[in-house]
This record gives sequence, structure tokens and C-alpha cells, in this order.
Amino acid sequence: MRIAVNTRLLIHGKLEGIGWFTYETFSRMAIDHPNDEFFFIFDRPFNREFIFAKNIHPVVLGPPARHPILWYIWFEVSVNRFLKKLKPDIFISPDGYLSLKANTPQLAVIHDINFYYYPKGLPWLTSLYLNKYFPKFAGKAKRIVTVSEYSKNTLVEAYKVNPQKIDVVYNGASDNFKPLTEIERADQRNQLTDGWPYFVFVGAFSPRKNISSLINAFDMFRRKTNIQAKLVLVGETMFKASSIEAAHHKSKFKDDIIFTGRKGLPELSRIVGAAQALIFPSLFEGFGIPVLEAILCEVPVAASNSTSMPEVAGNAAIYFEPTSDESIAEAMERIWMDTQLRQRLISNARVQRQKFSWEQAASRLYDIIAKTIES
Repeated sequence: MRIAVNTRLLIHGKLEGIGWFTYETFSRMAIDHPNDEFFFIFDRPFNREFIFAKNIHPVVLGPPARHPILWYIWFEVSVNRFLKKLKPDIFISPDGYLSLKANTPQLAVIHDINFYYYPKGLPWLTSLYLNKYFPKFAGKAKRIVTVSEYSKNTLVEAYKVNPQKIDVVYNGASDNFKPLTEIERADQRNQLTDGWPYFVFVGAFSPRKNISSLINAFDMFRRKTNIQAKLVLVGETMFKASSIEAAHHKSKFKDDIIFTGRKGLPELSRIVGAAQALIFPSLFEGFGIPVLEAILCEVPVAASNSTSMPEVAGNAAIYFEPTSDESIAEAMERIWMDTQLRQRLISNARVQRQKFSWEQAASRLYDIIAKTIES
């Protein structure tokens, strides 16, 4: 098979969720299927670390596509021209963007459509572009892959896509995420919080992540329990962070809230692995990889009771109403104080984690690619 892949989000040192999906699935796929040819399409000079095998042919097409206008030019002009010349069996886009003009069979990986439900959570031009074109991409795609049954249902509901056209491929998580020894946990806490135990949140600082409510709930938890706990927030500010700043400013316990910024995998896995619990109050997730990462670390999870979180965490988490600061605070108290509950969640995590791996994801995605070409 000749497989063209949109790899514009394979950026050295800056891999995010979709970039990791691309990296983890296609690195395995290329190595496991040496007789297939993979054409990796970049929008700027690439790092050789992403050329995983001899059957990968890197291609750079301009212009660098990091703006709605440039997205349109890149996919409708540059990618379209390349596909006409190459004539691959299929074009796969792990970020869901397709070339509407191209005649090549296309497979879109649409992780979620949070912009449909929370259009004001993004810059207005970005939101406008996504909400205008993703229904078209969903219609254009020969098949669609998404990362949860919940996300599949939203595509059917919002875009009226035939559910038979959509396949679910669960995300995995890095092998860096694994249980720490007590010595490792203590060492990480000493480095990060002067030895104090802590809650952790991981994710982009955007409105739908609901971080301001988490800060408010942390205040409630501290006031009620008088426990000397810390709150560690890992991530970068994305858009409209003023509510986070306001919540932090008015917090009585602001000195116990630690903003670490973005962290690479080795350090992130240690921060998550040494936490007392992961608190994940997001309002909308197509999957929620930080939840899975905590499960792999055997760290108890308290998460929103909405969207994909119950599907991913199963009985390895307790749940709260994310729009209620009180509900979040109650879950924080429960997961901190109840030792038997914590042990039960850890035990359940050992079972739940078996459902997710990048090996399973790569194998399933490859089968879907082959099925799409054959059909």
C-alpha cells in the first residue's frame, strides 16, 4: 500500500495529543509493515527522529500551516497538488483536516469536536474555520476514526454522519507512565512540593478544562479539612486564562498552588506518579489522556461525570459534577480521606488499563486503513 499521512503536528520537542497519536501509531505501523510505503507530509523542516523506518518518505510542503488561512492553502492547494502527483492508495489525516478538492480516498481521525460545543473557547477565527469546515471534512472522508464511543456519538449527533462510517480507536499512553516506588514518590514530592502530598491536574489552560473551578474547590477542601495539601497544575496557557488568574488571585491558599508549566514525558510521568490523586474537572473531552496516564501510574482519579471520562476511567475513578465547585471539593475530600476507596481504585486501574495501549491502537488503525482501501 502507498499511504500518505498528514504529519504536520510531528514537531520536535512540542508533541501534544494529536502529535503523540501520530507518533505512536505510525511509528509502529511503518516498522510492522515494511512492504508498505508511507509518505509523511510535513509543513516545515522536520526532525529525523520522525523517520522511523526505511519505508517512510518525508515530504515538505509549504506554507507552514498554523493559521486558518494557511490551513486552507496548505490542504486545498499544496496537499491537493501533491496527492494528484503521487496517486497514493489513501490519505490519512490524524488531525481531521482533509483536502476537499482531492480525489484520493481520505481517512480523517477526528479526535473530538469540542469547538462545536464550546465555540467561544477558541480564538474567533479558529472557531469559525473549524465549525465551517469540519462538517465538510466529515462528509468528504471515506471513513472516520475517532477515539471514544462518546466522540463517535457526537459526530453522529452534530454532523449527521452515518455511524457505520465511524470506527473507534482508543488512545494509548506512553510507557513512561507506570507505578512509582515509595522512594521514588517521596523523592518527587521533595523536589516539587517540599515533601507535601498533592493533587495534580494535567492539561491545557483553556476554559473547557475548568481549572478555575478546580482552584475554587481546592480552597473549599482546604478550609473544610485543614489538611496541608498542595495543588499542582501542569500545562500551558492557551486562551482566555483570565478566570484562572482571578481564581488564583482570590484563593486563600494560593501559596499552595503550584504552576509547573509544560513538562516533558519523563518529568510529567513522575509528577503524575507521585500524586495523591489526579483531579480532572474538564467540561468536555473526546478521550482525556491524562486520566489514562494516571490509571497507568496507579494513581487514584476523580473526574467529571460527563462526556468521555466515565468511558475511559470506568470504575478506576470516582466522579463529580464539573459545574459544581462543591461537588469537586467533596470528591477531593473523599479520594484523599478514604484509604479503602483509594486502594479499590488502584486495584480497578490494573484491570481498566488493559483496554488501552498504543500497540492495540496502531494495529486497529492499520486494519481500518486496509479496509478503507479495499472498499
